[in-house]
Amino acid sequence: MARFEGALARASARVGLVPAAHAEIISRVCERAQFDAAALAREGRAGTLAIPFVKQLTAQVAAVSSEAARHVHAGATSQDVIDTGTVLCLKPACARVAELTVQLGNGAAELARRHAATPTAARTLLQPALPVTFGWKAAVWLSMLARSLAGTRNAASSACILQFGGPSGTLSSFGERAGAVMEALAQELGLPASWVPWHSARDRFARLGAELAILAGVAGKIGRDVSLLMQPEVGEAAEAAKAGRGGSSSMPHKRNPALSMLALEASQRAPALAATLLAQLTPEHERGLGQWQSQWFTLRELVCATASGTSAMADALEGLEVNVKAMRANLASLLKDQPQDAFGAAGAMIERALGEWKAATSPGTAP
Repeated sequence: MARFEGALARASARVGLVPAAHAEIISRVCERAQFDAAALAREGRAGTLAIPFVKQLTAQVAAVSSEAARHVHAGATSQDVIDTGTVLCLKPACARVAELTVQLGNGAAELARRHAATPTAARTLLQPALPVTFGWKAAVWLSMLARSLAGTRNAASSACILQFGGPSGTLSSFGERAGAVMEALAQELGLPASWVPWHSARDRFARLGAELAILAGVAGKIGRDVSLLMQPEVGEAAEAAKAGRGGSSSMPHKRNPALSMLALEASQRAPALAATLLAQLTPEHERGLGQWQSQWFTLRELVCATASGTSAMADALEGLEVNVKAMRANLASLLKDQPQDAFGAAGAMIERALGEWKAATSPGTAP
């Protein structure tokens, strides 16, 4: 939020609305500003967090120059600073989620290549079906990740956009120089300008929330499969054994699927968070009552949940222990009367999934 206020002062100075010396003072104060978070929380209950925030910031600027303090937050509204502050946090957070998704996908791709010809039993309705290859199973995971990576990147690119409309959304305080201020502010913050304000158009955040929840679910799906394969009665795969991970405080013989557990926890928490954002698509008129005011909390939790699950399964797949011997033994035991090489088009499917992943991660595809 302080970054927004400093950038607004500089942008206004660039188009001649604020004296350059005053904008410089505001900008310097914003760079080093300190805030009493507890006081902001108490005072924010009277309306919006931006009100006590601007009050504290103005006081810090006034301690340097009372004249410069007159230009703090000039022409903006509370939702401009809060929404854009949220976006400035979301942008690097979503980039990190994308990095973790690439890491997870690369792990799945490596398993698909390495085990393209490793036979195992497919399981439908939790019962043995026909032979497949473990590489094919990993390729199915990979195909979901390719779609989720593209979807999350696109939604983040759309959502990480400047919010700047002033009290009613028309930038009326800036008159004929509104467009110039908008362009200058967008450049200062490194965000795309939004010529149509999104004070009450919350579809971008809802779309991002949905994509994040889907990605969390994809990581959870992989975690579900790994945890089932890790059961001693199956024993076909296992998370790598590491000190301090997967043990039991009372049963030393246990080796728990700790990383899969994290992914499953996140995948079960994420849908309700995304549903909150979807339910906030109906604000009243030009600024809603009780919708956008909670979105930064909801998005924070959703991004963190998705990152947690994706990171956990990236770690799990990179160190996954695949028991080829157990796969062959189970296949022979469970599917006695089935041909052991009935893999159909599995090989072509693996190649297709690898190609989709390569396309999704090529430099030209990232927004």
